[in-house]
Amino acid sequence: MWMSLGERRWIRVHPWIPTHGIAPSDCRSKAKGKEKKHLVLPFSKGKEKTKEHKAGKGVFSAMKLGKTRPSKEEHRKQDDPAVLETEDLDRKAMRYGAGLEPDTISLASVTAVTTNVSNKRSKPDIRMEPSAGRPMDYQVSITIIEARQLVGLNMDPVVCVEVGEEKKYTSMKESTNCPYYNEYFVFDFHVPPDVMFDKIIKLSVIHSKNLLRSGTLVGSFKMDVGTVYTQPEHQFYHKWAILSDPEDLTAGLKGYLKCDIAVVGKGDNIKTPHKANETEEDDIEGNLLLPDGVPPERQWARFYIKIYRAEGLPRMNTSIMANVKKALIGENKDLVDPYVQVVFAGQKGKTSIQKSSYEPLWNEQIIFTEMFPPLCKRIKIQIRDSDKVNDVAIGTHFIDLRKVSNEGDKGFLPTFGPAWVNMYGSTRNYTLMDEHQELNEGLGEGVSFRARLLLGLAVEILDTTNPEINSSTEVQVEQATAVADSCSGKMEEFFLFGAFLEATMIDRKIGDKPINFEVTIGNYGNQVDGSSKPLLRRKKEGGDGDEEESELLQNSSEDEGGEDGEMVSVSSSQPMKPLVTDRNYFHLPYLEKKPCIYIRSWWQDQRRRLYNANIMDKIADKLEEGLNDVQEMIKTEKPHPERRLRGVLEELSSGCLRFLTLADKDQHHSSRTRLDRERLKSCMRELENMAQQATALRSQVKRNTMKDKLKLVQNFLQKLRFLADEPQHTIPDVFIWMMSNNKRIAYARIPSKDILYSIVEEEMGKDCAKVKTVFLKLPGKRGFGPAGWTVQAKMEIYLWLGLNKQRKDFLSGLPCGFEERKIPQGQNLPSFPPISLLYTKKQVFQLRAHMYQARSLFAADSSGLSDPFARVFFISQSQCTEVLNETLCPTWDQLLVFDNVELYGEAHEMRDDPPIIVIEIYDQDTVGKADFMGRTFAKPVVKMSDEQYCPPRFPPQLEYYQIYRGNATAGDLLAAFELLQIGPGGKSDLPPIDGPTDMDRGPILPVPLGIRPVLSRYRVEILFWGLRDLKRVNLAQVDRPRVDIECAGKGVQSALIQNYKKNPNFSTLVKWFEVDLPENELLHPPLNIRVVDCRAFGRYTLVGSHTVSSLRKFIYRPPDKKAQHWNMAGEIVVNMEPEVPIKKMDTMVKLEANSDAVVKVDVTEEEKEKKKKKKKGGGGGGGGGGEEVEEEEPDESMLDWWSKYFASIETMKEQLRQQEAAAAEAEEKEEMEIGEGSKAQVKNKDKDKSKAPKDDKKKKQQPVPELPEKKNKQKIDELKVFNKELETEFDNFEDWLHTFNLLRGKIGDNDDNATEEERIVGRFKGSMCVYKVPLPDDISKEAGYDPTFGMFQGIPSNDPINVLVRVYIVRATDLHPADINGKADPYIAIKLGKTDIKDKENYISKQLNPVFGKSFDIEATFPMESMLTVAVYDWDLVGTDDLIGETKIDLENRFYSKHRATCGVSQNYSIHGYNTWRDPMKPSQILSKLCKEGKVDGPHFGPGGRVKVANRVFTGPTEIEDENGQKKPTDEHLALAVLRHWEDIPRAGCRLVPEHVETRPLLNPDKPGIEQGRLEMWVDMFPMDMPAPGPAIDISPRKPKKYELRVIVWNTDEVILEDDDYFTGEKSSDIFVRGWLKGQQEDKQDTDVHYHSLTGEGNFNWRYIFPFDYLMAEEKIVISKKESMFSWDETEYKIPARLTLQVWDADHFSADDFLGAIELDLNRFPRGAKTSKQCSLEMVTNEAELPMISIFKQKRVKGWWPFVARDENDELEITGKVEAELHLLTAEEAEKSPAGLARNEPDPLEKPNRPDTSFIWFLNPLKSIKYLICTRYKWLIIKIVLALLLLIMVALFLYSMPGYMVKKLLGA
Repeated sequence: MWMSLGERRWIRVHPWIPTHGIAPSDCRSKAKGKEKKHLVLPFSKGKEKTKEHKAGKGVFSAMKLGKTRPSKEEHRKQDDPAVLETEDLDRKAMRYGAGLEPDTISLASVTAVTTNVSNKRSKPDIRMEPSAGRPMDYQVSITIIEARQLVGLNMDPVVCVEVGEEKKYTSMKESTNCPYYNEYFVFDFHVPPDVMFDKIIKLSVIHSKNLLRSGTLVGSFKMDVGTVYTQPEHQFYHKWAILSDPEDLTAGLKGYLKCDIAVVGKGDNIKTPHKANETEEDDIEGNLLLPDGVPPERQWARFYIKIYRAEGLPRMNTSIMANVKKALIGENKDLVDPYVQVVFAGQKGKTSIQKSSYEPLWNEQIIFTEMFPPLCKRIKIQIRDSDKVNDVAIGTHFIDLRKVSNEGDKGFLPTFGPAWVNMYGSTRNYTLMDEHQELNEGLGEGVSFRARLLLGLAVEILDTTNPEINSSTEVQVEQATAVADSCSGKMEEFFLFGAFLEATMIDRKIGDKPINFEVTIGNYGNQVDGSSKPLLRRKKEGGDGDEEESELLQNSSEDEGGEDGEMVSVSSSQPMKPLVTDRNYFHLPYLEKKPCIYIRSWWQDQRRRLYNANIMDKIADKLEEGLNDVQEMIKTEKPHPERRLRGVLEELSSGCLRFLTLADKDQHHSSRTRLDRERLKSCMRELENMAQQATALRSQVKRNTMKDKLKLVQNFLQKLRFLADEPQHTIPDVFIWMMSNNKRIAYARIPSKDILYSIVEEEMGKDCAKVKTVFLKLPGKRGFGPAGWTVQAKMEIYLWLGLNKQRKDFLSGLPCGFEERKIPQGQNLPSFPPISLLYTKKQVFQLRAHMYQARSLFAADSSGLSDPFARVFFISQSQCTEVLNETLCPTWDQLLVFDNVELYGEAHEMRDDPPIIVIEIYDQDTVGKADFMGRTFAKPVVKMSDEQYCPPRFPPQLEYYQIYRGNATAGDLLAAFELLQIGPGGKSDLPPIDGPTDMDRGPILPVPLGIRPVLSRYRVEILFWGLRDLKRVNLAQVDRPRVDIECAGKGVQSALIQNYKKNPNFSTLVKWFEVDLPENELLHPPLNIRVVDCRAFGRYTLVGSHTVSSLRKFIYRPPDKKAQHWNMAGEIVVNMEPEVPIKKMDTMVKLEANSDAVVKVDVTEEEKEKKKKKKKGGGGGGGGGGEEVEEEEPDESMLDWWSKYFASIETMKEQLRQQEAAAAEAEEKEEMEIGEGSKAQVKNKDKDKSKAPKDDKKKKQQPVPELPEKKNKQKIDELKVFNKELETEFDNFEDWLHTFNLLRGKIGDNDDNATEEERIVGRFKGSMCVYKVPLPDDISKEAGYDPTFGMFQGIPSNDPINVLVRVYIVRATDLHPADINGKADPYIAIKLGKTDIKDKENYISKQLNPVFGKSFDIEATFPMESMLTVAVYDWDLVGTDDLIGETKIDLENRFYSKHRATCGVSQNYSIHGYNTWRDPMKPSQILSKLCKEGKVDGPHFGPGGRVKVANRVFTGPTEIEDENGQKKPTDEHLALAVLRHWEDIPRAGCRLVPEHVETRPLLNPDKPGIEQGRLEMWVDMFPMDMPAPGPAIDISPRKPKKYELRVIVWNTDEVILEDDDYFTGEKSSDIFVRGWLKGQQEDKQDTDVHYHSLTGEGNFNWRYIFPFDYLMAEEKIVISKKESMFSWDETEYKIPARLTLQVWDADHFSADDFLGAIELDLNRFPRGAKTSKQCSLEMVTNEAELPMISIFKQKRVKGWWPFVARDENDELEITGKVEAELHLLTAEEAEKSPAGLARNEPDPLEKPNRPDTSFIWFLNPLKSIKYLICTRYKWLIIKIVLALLLLIMVALFLYSMPGYMVKKLLGA
């Protein structure tokens, strides 16, 4: 049967592609051959065909020959061209070339919806629900790490982080230019994506902000959220933002701020790059916070947004008020006061308000000053109506800067217009409370035309050196010169014609009132809302431009007399009463009379823009369809998808070249804007480039490079879609509204470019002159959710839009066989459009819908099942299948017959273009109406009465149709549809319908035999293991559950679990049932797993269910005998894939020079991917051998677990780096990568011999990294750090035990919010195996075969087992802050069964990256307690502790997995030290056990360090040292070598879990899908019936070591002089030196003052002492301090070890003056100069070249270092030099040899020898004071004395006055 299908597909290949020349002899030749070109593929143009023929390129040339249309006679002999379904298959078959097997034809996506082969119908859009405008959860997380090079002296910087409206501040750091913060901020939002991505992230550094003052801005940086979101992984990690001052354009940069910014939407998980000790020196310039392609030196630029005028504004005021006004004052005004507001990069600008004007004229420009290129993508332009109460938006338009500029070297600055933009929004009728107001704000899809605005945009880069420049960045508004009317294009009259062929599926809520449809384009055709009309001026020939304008927005359909036969627009159909289709839907009885509409409108003629967009869109559509095919082929494992991809690329390149020829013929008319010219140039460049790349790619597409190439081609598709989107609008979109009772009910919006006519076929809109199926939807928010799933109406509508003068063909695409009905004026004018079409021809058909089954439907009932039935709609009829109760995969197996289906038009057209069938799936409820579960479309296969019902087209094949609900896929429907013409002989000619065969189903017709699938007998074996985590059902606990398995109507029940609490495992493990399944695996029905709880009295309730949608992975396929070419005479062939390209085999790695065993290694692509993240210990990446954590040789006793951990992380990072480097190399090299074999390197003790003379084989590789470079270094043993969960690495440990999540019933209506997690009610553990009966011999004949276990041989018992679980928690990173201060106080909580450990007392204060370093032992009993939850809580002093996040681990699957995840296998075996073997079983015992279980021969230990397992030989060392250094012989190293390569053992082998640390994301149920941090941990498990394991490894965090740093400041030199001397006026300075260890400003220490230095020389001999705690491994100082006086406890900070020395000038009366500073990083700082002379600025500026030293190695350093500061011009200058000595001691050493502070005992320093001048103050204080008073302040003092006297007099006067007054009055 299959073959016949294939043959028939091939026979019928020829007829379906019409070429240019030959038209079939039918009515289409009447249609002027227009639409026949529609199908010509770009590469079947005549000329090319012959060329190709000569070239003869293999498969493709064969295909192309097949495409020529045969001559007429042949054509008759053959079958006529078919309709979609098989036709599509033909096209595919043809693309693959003749000889391919029929299997290449995909079954599932070849539905009517994916392709459109027909000429007269365009494909409907299946997704209904609007997704735009829906709020979603977002989280923006920003870490401010540190700032550097801030401009300013001695500042106290604070960073303000602003996202949108929200602000947060870091703490303040005192007196430093390079503050270190490391503070983390999180902002949560719940807004629509558009709003989110336009929010601005602004980082500003503020100097000395406190409670009272707001501080001064140092510099700021801004970027929109969208820019971050488009980064890889949606984040910038450890990047430096450049700060600039918006107030001062001329200034350069103001410093750098290092931060991480990430934006997470729901469901994104962000992979944080792994953090370890960040030793790599920060290369600021190389890590700037800028997207790729943005230059680091951004300049300031002015953005001029020119607003010229608007037209067609809607009324924004009630007319009642206007009438009152008119009556009182007699004025008649336009009811809107518009102004334009522009928002860009967080700033707003407004034009003036034009009072009462529907056609306001502004001619103003709004100027923004912003860095260029800006990091904000969109400019928002909004027309608003000014109102006393509140201003509302009339319409919004966004200009996307990426679309109006091009950053390439031949690119152009943003430019736009002057061009019209159309604004859409809510309907135009004015209401006080507009429910769709959001649409006017630019959220969601506008449902009506609002206005158009003429605007322009220009950008000029500022020359900031120019002194005249206005340096403010405030928004300015100024007048702009008006533009000529013609600038936006010549006015042309356009003509829009539409015909309504069908209106069905009208929602029953509106079915009782008459219904009509209105079509509008702009304001033309809009009758309901009384469009705002300016005075009407007839447009006579020669009228000037103004008149055209006023006509423009006119709805000329009112009673304008049609003088000189001029036609009047008719924009709406006549109201008509709907008829009932069925209980949900109505339809309009159009029958043979189809209403038409036509509208004349005037627009600027800019069609070229739309034409170019159409050509690109068509290329993109073709590409997308091809890619879908390829993916479908890969998914269904069809052979040769790469051939199809090559074909797709060929189509792409020829399409692109075609664009170049078409687009270039652009007429150079005056109205082309600069953007038009530049865009055309860049589109042509891009497409030419794309054509070349596609051609190049085509030759590179190979079987194995398929996936990568597919990604590249996907990028082409995105690029094309991006280019095709035209930013400068022309003709507004067309809206079709369904009106009931003059109320607008539902709408469809059709882009005008899709229906635009052109004489060139490629430029035509894809729906122009086609019948399009349109589904009307509810406007705005009403269409969200379930309301948006139902169809409001389904319309078949024909549209044509073009220049009025090209109107003659506007009817050409309609189905033939009609007469035109015109209005009286147009009766005898041939080109006058009809007002309705009267079809004279009608054909009668019978539709047979073969509804076989549906699968994977939504669960609509609380039981977790549905009672589905399908309703099929065709034209105005509908029928239902029967309801099948309680299933998600109903097999209806039912034939629905629609009799007497009347279709209008010519017979042959019906054959090619049948209307589409809509199938809706519902869930039947006992009460209430049925719930909608999804919808799909199909096209029937048509048989005309003169055709035979025989192969190849009949009977039709079942196909899969994708079901959608809203935008979500909701299952598949397997069905076939045929439409049979009832000829003159009546129904007797139709193929007979076999009557109901099964009587029990009543009069239901089954699907006939030729169509239903061929079945075979299969046996399904089910392994029942147990149930886990069952939640309550209706508040009752599950007590006696049972599992029911059902597949295709047959099934089996598990044993009953008697007491779920006591033991949730099944007593009987394996059961089976037999079932008839289709031969074709793609048609296999899903298998349903249902869990029911058996209650008393035989009742049972459903707990939950799971659908296994594809049985493919459970089908047993006997092992391939050919593949087992084992045994190569003692060679170890480590083979990871059966057939290997020879090239890869070259890679050989010697294990040890003296053995002759060779490991051949090759690595498949996937494995490379897998290893990418974590190849450890020399495996390919090699790392660790060559690099250490610390530079000096680590001493064995110093090493601890953390040394191992940090070394592993280094290796991991090194490997990631190498991978990136390797990936960048050419593909050929990439294919060969040194694989696992080289891991064995690690075991070599004699490293000199480690490379054998096989090296020459490695010519093609990158330099081999695993040669340890530094031979003297000791190797630290490593573990593997997985930067994800362990289970993702090992396929969820489902090697034989699978976990099926059970879902509870109903998916809520708001199922966006109900994640799958929330619906899980438990888990079923088990497995299944499907095979054709009888059982294959190789299984049943095997030794020890136990028939009760069937295919599941050798599985362990599922009795309860006691296990010791040891959980190690290393550390957490990036926790979500839980407290107001942006920090958290985390602690660990672990829950397993009844054990609940809360490690509350050991919480870590105020830390988002806590190092826990703890292990916990828990005893558990599997299976009852197998789900381990590790949570991180935030400790709170008051109130309950908050959950930060938790992670769950299924221990049971790990425990039983063949990967042996109980205890990771270490890299080396040692019996003491930091790397002690943790497992109670030694490697040799583990190996013997594995060999026994896997029935593998071995292990046989031989002499000379060899071990043989199966036929593999491994070698390795044979001795081990104990603690005392004694060597003992041992086999353990050998056994370990085998375990580390267990995956290479034939048959039984699989990868064993290595010793590891896994990184698990922490999730919080309240914020589903958004990572709240990550936890590094691992779990060991030991069965209690085995020997007990040793004590847990100590991984407690390293304690910082106490050190003391003694700094002696000996002298300074050349310090700049600040003060003028009072006596002589000469310059001098009173120098002192201040020092502190970074981060501890409060512990700063000052020397004494060297007064009155005239030369800048100072002598101090002063000692500072800084005790500090230091973590060697992380190179950080640890300080603990209370954050504030209110803090409960001390917080631990880790900060870099940096010593700061500053030189100051002491002043007595004013603040001291800061002169300069130097900061020394104690780990790497330049060696001090020997003398003051040699000390230069170089030591600071060019650190890269200088040799660096570390005080931790040198211990004692002395020398001269420069002090630097920035001058006015921001340049670094040297402001002095200091001679200092640094001496580092450990705390013990410091105690032994104490030293005093300053110059004190013990070990005092001698007094400095200072010259006299500096003591002038002390020697002669009186003289100095006298001098001071006499000269400087004499007058000042006199003035002060006089003033005081005056004051005293006034005071005395006031004091005595009242007394005297009283005396006077009393006359005393």
